[in-house]
Amino acid sequence: MAARTLVVDNGAATIKFGFADEDTPYRTFANNITRSKAERKTFVGDQLETCKDFSGLYYRLPFEKGLLTSWDVEKQVWDRLFNGKIVPCNPSATTLLISEPILNLPNIAATYDQLVFEEYGFHSYTRMSAPQMAMYNEIPRLYGQKMTSGKKRVDCAVVVDSGYSFTHIIPFWKGKPILVGIRRINVGGKLLTNHLKEIISFRYWNMMDETYLVNEVKEACCYVSNKFWDELDICKKSPRANKILQHYVLPDYSSQQRGYVKGGSRSRQRKNKGKGPGKMDLDDAEDETNEADCEEKAYSDQSDGDSDEDMSEPNEDEQVLTMNNERFTVPEILFNPSDIGMDQAGIPEAIVDAISSCDEGTNFKHVRLKIQGMLYANVVLIGGNARLPGFRKRVANDLREIAPSEYEVRVGIDKDPFGYAWKGAKRLATMEEFASEFKNRLVTRAEYLETGSALCESRFRSAV
Repeated sequence: MAARTLVVDNGAATIKFGFADEDTPYRTFANNITRSKAERKTFVGDQLETCKDFSGLYYRLPFEKGLLTSWDVEKQVWDRLFNGKIVPCNPSATTLLISEPILNLPNIAATYDQLVFEEYGFHSYTRMSAPQMAMYNEIPRLYGQKMTSGKKRVDCAVVVDSGYSFTHIIPFWKGKPILVGIRRINVGGKLLTNHLKEIISFRYWNMMDETYLVNEVKEACCYVSNKFWDELDICKKSPRANKILQHYVLPDYSSQQRGYVKGGSRSRQRKNKGKGPGKMDLDDAEDETNEADCEEKAYSDQSDGDSDEDMSEPNEDEQVLTMNNERFTVPEILFNPSDIGMDQAGIPEAIVDAISSCDEGTNFKHVRLKIQGMLYANVVLIGGNARLPGFRKRVANDLREIAPSEYEVRVGIDKDPFGYAWKGAKRLATMEEFASEFKNRLVTRAEYLETGSALCESRFRSAV
């Protein structure tokens, strides 16, 4: 019987997993171990879903600065995933396709091999970075086009992976990363959440221990502004004239387990009554999402059914957090890290720098390539931060301003950028056109026991 393929995108904050031969969507759970102060319980991975009081959670994370450093934590999480507690997985009859950090260190990569084969006993496996997984998707569909007949994937693309620890910009040629063009920005979702914690703790009340709650606030309220200075002026106006101002009702973890934006649910219901955007209408969908962030979730002076009292007046029994310019100044760090004293370029500048390093004189595999134009025309956004409303539009606008005028700039984003890498890995494992490539990447347990990690390193890196 042929081995089933389990696809795992082992992110620093969240694991995405599922069998490649199933039609069901991928599943997720937290890639950490948490300890609840209130309940005095420890939660491993998916067990966090059973927590009843998320206040003051203490986190133990397997990843530090984008690299897997705490194997004790990761092994406990993987135990729940690979030992049949989460998915019906029989490792001896399963092929594992798992993600690894970009430019992973050799000693960390060797530990991957050791655990996969010696601890869990998988039949065979391969590993690659999440951006490399994303390259197996039909990228032209992000721009409303179809794959060229006879082609398995695009020749050139720049994948911008903005995740938990960092933001990476990786140019690809023929599915392989151009190493001289890889750029890293030390800004990710973790930094944004920590910065928002500091702002709230300074302006309102101390929430430095409320990482889980502040992260929920960030995901519910924050967005990327495309008119930063204009919206900053709006934030200075009175509450009735300030469409950006929001009230976030905090949970009390007794009668209410999750927070919510005051007045937001009714507005979303009204918006959802209309016909949703088509699958290819990504520009319109992004514009609607950005408007929805300012109009649905924000303080509003529109008289379309919601009273001012419902939208703006907190009840006495509610604990309310006021979100004003924090909503867009925190994500602005992705585009201007210097706002918090970091001497680094923002995402659009880093993209230009990455592409410029792949200039017309780039000697890649002894072939002189003229690829800058193709790279600018295939910029792909993935990762958790790409879900921020307005993100794609801001990257596209800023990139168009600083990119050479002779090049067309196209920035694409999937409707689910969070799981885009996992979907690409699934295509690699299931599509007939990738069958030989996938087979050549795999290392079996028998081969590993005979040759060790040296074979894994040579076979996996041969694709890089």
